[in-house]
Amino acid sequence: MAGRCRPRGSAAGHHGLVDLEPYRGELVAYCYRMTGSANDAEDLVQETMLRAWRARDRYDSTRASVRTWLYRIAANVCLTALEGQPRRPLPSGLGAPSDDPGAPLTPAFDIPWLQPFPDARYDIGTRAGLRLALVAAMQLLPARQRAVLVLREVLEFSAAEVAAQLETTVPAVNSALQRARAALAETGAGDIGEIAEPGDPEARAVIDRYARAFEAADVPALVRLLADDAVMEMPPVPLWYLGSRDYGLFLRRVFSMRGPGWAMAALTANGQPALAAYAPAPDGGLQLHTLQVFTVGPGAKVKRNVVFADPAVFKAFGLTERFSPGDLPRQR
Repeated sequence: MAGRCRPRGSAAGHHGLVDLEPYRGELVAYCYRMTGSANDAEDLVQETMLRAWRARDRYDSTRASVRTWLYRIAANVCLTALEGQPRRPLPSGLGAPSDDPGAPLTPAFDIPWLQPFPDARYDIGTRAGLRLALVAAMQLLPARQRAVLVLREVLEFSAAEVAAQLETTVPAVNSALQRARAALAETGAGDIGEIAEPGDPEARAVIDRYARAFEAADVPALVRLLADDAVMEMPPVPLWYLGSRDYGLFLRRVFSMRGPGWAMAALTANGQPALAAYAPAPDGGLQLHTLQVFTVGPGAKVKRNVVFADPAVFKAFGLTERFSPGDLPRQR
């Protein structure tokens, strides 16, 4: 590769050198919104930086800002990568909920599941458009509509700028945006500007109580924190549950299998509160079990919990895999 370090530095343009590195975090977030994969997003941003480096002599600051120019490259990198690729779903996007809390937990690794976004690794400026449910809904859109929606609604480029970035016309951009908005409205995923703030005191208090109840394997206390129509889904297992009753019955099964003595570590993902769950291990230590990403709804109730058990997700978040006895995580 033409020097991984080079695209991380500067590129020559119409008025000399421009620094590309400050844009890396927001470009990763853009590529994640487009692909639904944090791993793919990093690779696509590296390709974007490489192309920018190679095209540095053709950049003209009198025609576009560095940011606009980089997003033009990133948009085309993403559109090329998405050609012929299946969308990344969550289990709730594939079929009806299960009513059997004892159903086999068989992973489906052949499905390219939607991945969570590791907030702590990037300085992205805004978390708008990063909510898991919204990113999942955006995967239903044709790739070019998705690009228009993110560039116009999240990143707030003008219609003329987006037309130039995607090599199309302003009327085509406006038409694609209208269709994308209508399609999103049908999914019920909410407005793209909505941001679930993990630092909101009420939401954080709910998740802290959830963590304490989970550590105590206290199913009744957990159920009291759930909305009546709460959803739990568990990629890569293609199962999901709807309603606090079935959610609670499934948790009862988990604790009957793994016992009490769990530990929960707080973090964030997709601009939402999250917990890393550590299950008791036979040696008395703790083993990383899942990453759980929460949506806290009205009335300070847990509306959704997406439970990830994919080692690739754990790696992306840099989670410790094991804790020895006496060295337990307490990050809350």
